[in-house]
Amino acid sequence: MAASRTPRPKPGSASDNPALAPLQGAARELPLAIAFSGGADSMALLFAAAAVWPGQVHAIHVHHGLQAAADDFEQLCRATCERLGLPLHVVRVDARHAPGESPEDAARKARYTALAECAASLGMKSVLLAQHADDQVETILLALSRGAGLPGLAAMAAAFERQGMRFERPLLAVSGGALRGWLAGQDIPFIEDPTNADAAFTRNRIRRELLPALEQAFPQFRETFARSARHAAQAQELLAALGADDLAAIGDPPVLRELRKLSRPRQANVLRHWLRTEHGAAASAAQMEELLDQVEACATRGHDIRIKVAEGRIELHQGALKYCPHA
Repeated sequence: MAASRTPRPKPGSASDNPALAPLQGAARELPLAIAFSGGADSMALLFAAAAVWPGQVHAIHVHHGLQAAADDFEQLCRATCERLGLPLHVVRVDARHAPGESPEDAARKARYTALAECAASLGMKSVLLAQHADDQVETILLALSRGAGLPGLAAMAAAFERQGMRFERPLLAVSGGALRGWLAGQDIPFIEDPTNADAAFTRNRIRRELLPALEQAFPQFRETFARSARHAAQAQELLAALGADDLAAIGDPPVLRELRKLSRPRQANVLRHWLRTEHGAAASAAQMEELLDQVEACATRGHDIRIKVAEGRIELHQGALKYCPHA
């Protein structure tokens, strides 16, 4: 963690904060909350929000308890909020992962649940997150490395809802280096998460090895990657709309004889839409190909369908596809 001195904002120093511009002029319902980890990104966002909406900002710190330094993280967050005159709400969560679940996914789910529930209890209208342009590039590169489709290539949305709470990411066009540079110039301490140096995590290797190379080869890569992500998001919106229309036409659950009237790509799209919207499940590429093969083989009355998808299975039941959540 950075040296544990308390932040001393200088008069007028907030005007150079690169997190300010994305907040100014945006119509948002107030009051709102900042997801405040104490790291550089959320530190800069908190200072900017406090300047733009005085008296309308609360900070929420999620204490995962996964690191020995977690209590020190909370201490710095408290010192910062006291200096800025902002209320801080600390939520302790159990972020241990279940067997077969990645630690990162478990911590992320616990964090979003805690943020949504805490913000709602305080009457907040939205929660601002501090992910920035470098985080977006890392997300896109991770998606590419895994052979992701459009939802993965669309990366992080600028706004979304979870558990009835609106989340926004206003800093997706701001580089992480700009945020850290401003904090250093103002002598504002922030938390350096020790896990960020762990090369076992793919995202850390991308940050340390690939981003500097991209910076040298393609100086505008943050803007161009973000543009590609927006294109992918727009295309995914169209596919989702088509999937909704097709699902309404073939029935929910999908009636096999109606499903077979669609082209194979539209079958895949409507089935992915059905699984995602109705069951919160996602089929892998291999699972979807096998499912489509079985749908095609169902030209004969005696053919049956039973295939594992995500944590459950899809079966043919009375002429329609049925998803059973437990395989």
